[in-house]
Amino acid sequence: MTATASGSIVKVAVEDRVAIVTIDRPPVNALGRQTMQELQQAFDGIRGDATVKVVILTGAGSLAFVAGADVKEIAALSSGKEAAEVAALGQRVINGIQRLNKPVIAAINGVCLGGGNELAMACHLRVAGDRVRFGQPEINLGIIPGFGGTQRLPRIIGRAKATELILTGDMITAQEAYRLGWLNYVVPQDQVMKTAKDLARKIAAKSRRAIELCLDAIEYGLEHSLDDGLAREAQAFGQVAETEDFKEGLGAFLQKRQPQFKDR
Repeated sequence: MTATASGSIVKVAVEDRVAIVTIDRPPVNALGRQTMQELQQAFDGIRGDATVKVVILTGAGSLAFVAGADVKEIAALSSGKEAAEVAALGQRVINGIQRLNKPVIAAINGVCLGGGNELAMACHLRVAGDRVRFGQPEINLGIIPGFGGTQRLPRIIGRAKATELILTGDMITAQEAYRLGWLNYVVPQDQVMKTAKDLARKIAAKSRRAIELCLDAIEYGLEHSLDDGLAREAQAFGQVAETEDFKEGLGAFLQKRQPQFKDR
C-alpha cells in the first residue's frame, strides 16, 4: 500500500489501483469544516491520479463511519447566511464525490447518521456492517439535513419512507436499509473492508474508459429525462467503441478467454 497526499484528518493510501480514503477524527469522525476541506482535496487529487481506478471511503475505528456533522460547529453559527454557506460547502464536497469519474464504495464500519449518511449516499456503492444504524436525525436537534439528505434519500429509497425517516429522525438497522435498497451488501462487522476491497478489485479489473462512461451515463440519466439519458448512453457507446479495450473485450469473448484490458 502506498500513501499519497493526506491531510491531518483525511488519509489516502493506494493499493492495487484502489484508493482507500479514511476519515480519522476521533471519537466519531464528525464532519467539520476542516474535514470537508480535506475530503475535497483528497478527491480532487484522486480525480487526476491515473494509478487509481476505484475508491473506498471509510471511517477510522470501529465505532463510526461518520456519526454526523460537527454539532459544536453548527451551534456556533452566527447567522442564517453562515449556516447556508456551511451547507453549500458540504453539498459541494459531497456532489464532487457522487460525480467523480471513478466508482466510490462506502465501507460503512460503524454508526452512519446525519452528514455521515449524506456522505455515504453520495457514494456509488455501499457495504455495511450488520450492526450499523442509519438515519437522518437532524430534526431531533431542531434543524434539517443540509448536505443533501432531503434530496438523495427519497431518490434512493422512495418518497414515503424517506419522508418518514427525515420527519421522525428515527434510525433503522442495516438489514432494513438493505431491504429498502439503501445498501448493496450487509456483512459481519469484521468483513466490511474485505468485502469492499473485493468489490473494488473486481471493478478495477474492468476497462477504465468503460467504467467512466457507465458512471457518466447513469449520473446523467438520473438528472435528465429518459430520452436524454438514452441519447447520452448511445453517445457513450460510440465513444467506448473507439477504444482498444472494446476490441480486446469482444475478441476475448469470441476466443473464450479472459480479457486483458489495457485502459486504452
